[in-house]
Amino acid sequence: MTRQLFVGPLIHSNENGQLIVTQRVAILVEDGKITTVMENPKPGDMTADYVTLLSAGQFLIPGFIDCHIHAAQFPNLGVGYDRGLLDWLETYTFPLEKHYSDHNFSEKVYDVVVKRTLTMGTTTACYFASLYGESSVILGQKAAQFGQRSLIGKVNMNVKRNDGYCETTEESIINTKKFITDINKIESPLVKPIITPRFALSCDMELMKELAKLAKKFDVHIQTHISENLDEIEAVRHLFKDYSSYSAVYDEAGLLTNKTILAHGIYLTDTELDLLNKRGTSVSHCPSSNTCLRSGLCDVKKLKSHGVKVGLGTDVSGGQSSSIIDAMRSALQVSNHIAIQTPGYEPLNYKDVFYLATLGGATALALDEHIGNLVPGKQFDALVIDLNVSTGPLDNLIEYTLEEKLQRLIYSGDDRNIVEVYVAGQRVK
Repeated sequence: MTRQLFVGPLIHSNENGQLIVTQRVAILVEDGKITTVMENPKPGDMTADYVTLLSAGQFLIPGFIDCHIHAAQFPNLGVGYDRGLLDWLETYTFPLEKHYSDHNFSEKVYDVVVKRTLTMGTTTACYFASLYGESSVILGQKAAQFGQRSLIGKVNMNVKRNDGYCETTEESIINTKKFITDINKIESPLVKPIITPRFALSCDMELMKELAKLAKKFDVHIQTHISENLDEIEAVRHLFKDYSSYSAVYDEAGLLTNKTILAHGIYLTDTELDLLNKRGTSVSHCPSSNTCLRSGLCDVKKLKSHGVKVGLGTDVSGGQSSSIIDAMRSALQVSNHIAIQTPGYEPLNYKDVFYLATLGGATALALDEHIGNLVPGKQFDALVIDLNVSTGPLDNLIEYTLEEKLQRLIYSGDDRNIVEVYVAGQRVK
């Protein structure tokens, strides 16, 4: 059994979203799991095989959790934001995703994706890959190789398209079953499959129902998109005339479970939010993407007021950055924009978005028993933050409290301030 000891300041959140700031703790990690957390330790209180003493200016936080990211779209980062969602998908996204029939291309891109997101502090990623199962397994292999905790989704689409980027219902189910088996054959405790119907415009009711059955049979997560764009919502309403809402379509299919996460949810009605709450279904807030593609401003506080669990997503390449720090910043800006337009509205603050990026994301992904904050019994998924790093964006010209240092990281820091990354106790950066 390997025993590791980390000593230094700690910032994380509790299950109520409250910020916990501790000036000095000792965290004992045994085989990747936290066994003891002691405040104000004295020399000799705990022993370990390896001891990491944080230097002045450094502090520990939980690893970031990206609840919605399209690994296959990475090459398009920063391109196409002059289009709305549906036009952007047809012009840029679908043509790119067809390239993943090439395994060499998949190897090249997914190698970069996992390395890059780990560098950005993403210790857990909920990935959309592409339509192609074998290619999507490569993403899982890369995550296992480099030590990133991940949910890997082979995309499902059976609505016929002129470019051929689709499957029949039968092909989709057969390929998805094989994909689940192949991901499990990787035999990594960090990497799991997730059922991934792209959205209601790409899948008919028959396929969505069959995918829901697979999710139940194999006890796996589900992810898809919902209510991202007004044109999209209108198209869903036209296509599924017999259903009262976008959420009702997914509910009829059996896709709304307590292990389902829906990306965006900008325009969800009160009735829909109550349904999601009843089903235990979560939403991934993707503020950068919603701004870049001009989809809308998601009111996170409204979602949470209905008891809906909310995490944070970069939504690359709809979003312009793979950094969760950037996503936190964007979430603050979006909430401020809502407040400007809504007298009396209290916007999100830095504590709120930090929770969304860590324990909130873990809760949204139904992984909060294992990750999200640094308490005994959970996996040691953690980041060492250093605001004194000479190559970073911040100049420390006065003294700051530990809580002020967190604010500075969220508002003005970047990946250069993330000097060490740990997943299940293993250093991966």
